[in-house]
Amino acid sequence: MTEQRRTLAQIAEEAGVSVPTVSKVLNGHLDVAVDTRRQVERLLEHHRYTPRKSRAQRKVGLIDLVFVDLGSPWAMEILAGVEESAHEAGFGTVVSAVHDRRGNRSTRKWLDNVRARDSDGVVLVLSGLSPTQQAQLDLLRIPVILIDPVGVPQGDVPAVGATNWSGGLNATEHLIEKGHRRIATISGPKHLLCSRARVDGYRSAMSSAGLEVPHDYVRYGDFLSPSGYTQAQALLDLPEPPTAIFAGSDLMALGVYEALFERGLRVPEDISVVGFDDLPETQWARPPLTTVRQPLEEMAQIASRMLFRLIRGEELESTRMELATSFVERSSTAAPPE
Repeated sequence: MTEQRRTLAQIAEEAGVSVPTVSKVLNGHLDVAVDTRRQVERLLEHHRYTPRKSRAQRKVGLIDLVFVDLGSPWAMEILAGVEESAHEAGFGTVVSAVHDRRGNRSTRKWLDNVRARDSDGVVLVLSGLSPTQQAQLDLLRIPVILIDPVGVPQGDVPAVGATNWSGGLNATEHLIEKGHRRIATISGPKHLLCSRARVDGYRSAMSSAGLEVPHDYVRYGDFLSPSGYTQAQALLDLPEPPTAIFAGSDLMALGVYEALFERGLRVPEDISVVGFDDLPETQWARPPLTTVRQPLEEMAQIASRMLFRLIRGEELESTRMELATSFVERSSTAAPPE
């Protein structure tokens, strides 16, 4: 016999809390004690409680696009892809950034804003979902898509990325084919899955060629130009500096350019440089930057279309998608100096 549908009052009584407290948990409010929230969430799940009004009935035509960092051309490529797909689907887009990485204040703020707007879905960029965040969004019945997640997504959270390992491999193989043997890499933040994959591709190419990777040749930045500049300076100060540098982003590669310029070194005559992303401005650098193209706008469009399918209540054929990177050779690589 099917269990009779529990009311909020019955769930509140079973949990030993008030009906407003259960309502707060159900609607994603974060001002409920952690233990209390977990107990209520467990009972809501156990009794399979769902609001009488489905998300499909209350669709507002709005999605949230949330970045960890918003001030880069990389983010603008993602924004362009999401905006285009959202416009085609008749959705508006609200853009926000989580600035406080060490705390949860800004994370709590965007969750509160998502709840207040009653957004139909969320695209998270270069981020991840904690169990608490996932629980809040699940209770709100808000679907989520990750673009370039921090790590391997938990559960069935859909994610879209690029073939970062292959990109790192191809960039390094290109430098090896040019005759380089002392090749260093400056990757993005070490905790990011995409950064680790690019370094792993680099290491694989070096190993296959029988080349040693000195400990000081693997460095980490934050994808932005100043960190590329700083790490390049450190590489140039080594007793045996590299003859080629593979940067894990185009912006860091441009920072490498500046460090080399200050030292009176030429690209590619003295040191070869390869980037990653293929941002539009790299073809106007001097010399134009050899790089790995990451299909950022396409990644954003596919992630958005996946999200719209979930909003419509449709199932996805796959919850993990990786788009192929491609190698773009320009003028920043050459044979090492004699």
